Amino acid sequence: MQQEQKNKQSIAWAMVVVLGLATAMFGYLFTTQKNELTQQESLVVEKARELAITKTKLDSISTVLDAKIAEIEKLGGDVTELTKVKERLEADKLAFSRSRKVETGKYLGKIKEYEKFLVEKDEMIAQLKAENEHLMASNDSLSTHVGALTSERERLVQRQAELTDSVVTFTAANQELSAKVSKAAALRAQNLKVLTVNSRGKVKDREEYKSSRVDKLKLVFNLPENELTAQEPKDIYIRVLDPEGAVVADDATGSGEFEIDGAPSKFTTRESIAYQNNNQKVEMLYDNTSQFRPGKYNVELYAEGYKIGGGNFTIKK
Repeated sequence: MQQEQKNKQSIAWAMVVVLGLATAMFGYLFTTQKNELTQQESLVVEKARELAITKTKLDSISTVLDAKIAEIEKLGGDVTELTKVKERLEADKLAFSRSRKVETGKYLGKIKEYEKFLVEKDEMIAQLKAENEHLMASNDSLSTHVGALTSERERLVQRQAELTDSVVTFTAANQELSAKVSKAAALRAQNLKVLTVNSRGKVKDREEYKSSRVDKLKLVFNLPENELTAQEPKDIYIRVLDPEGAVVADDATGSGEFEIDGAPSKFTTRESIAYQNNNQKVEMLYDNTSQFRPGKYNVELYAEGYKIGGGNFTIKK
């Protein structure tokens, strides 16, 4: 009898130890996943910050270039080269605003070239000023010359005041962009529901489905407002992962390849939607050509190189 009681106590202690180890393991996995999500959010915000700063620099160079064109024209200089550079700059700004990937490194090189060009034009402006001043000195009397110098000094003082205002405006714009970056950095899908549609068009919303009754998948979600995202068509990519983690893909139904973190990957289907920046509701359909095998399936949504949401569904045996 005593031996039996000791055996029961040993079993109870063993169960306590096992439960303790399991609790510790779940805590470790939860903490690791939370840290990974925090790191991913930090990377997204940093990318968006780089995007905003690059755009501001391109706009600032455009403003300074306009001022130099006007000044050289006023001094009687040739602005043909500056006009061509202006056209190239506007083309770069348009390409940057339409790009689906953050390529700040590429545009930082262009920005340095434009800044170097502006410095060279400062030398041209200085030379034109010197030539104009020399002509004035040759044709005018001493009193007229003194008056011209006074006028030039006043103009330079005014120009300095205008440049000071430009710096203040640039600083304010940069602070405003930084504030927007802190709010959001990319599209995000919220309230995602994975529904099924049978051959008769009946939509069902369950946790588990029979394979024979799943002819189409219907995804319903919202795209919340995002001040950093332009209101333009956006390609939304869907990846359906089977129970083994493989992408469900069929080229005949619109599957293909895209990049995730710089690496090629298959997607199940995609659809272009008109992003309206108003918490719009989006519905997407995937027409399945073969029966789903039993097991749990994961669904991932991507846009412009970022994962924006996900969900799952289960096929019963």
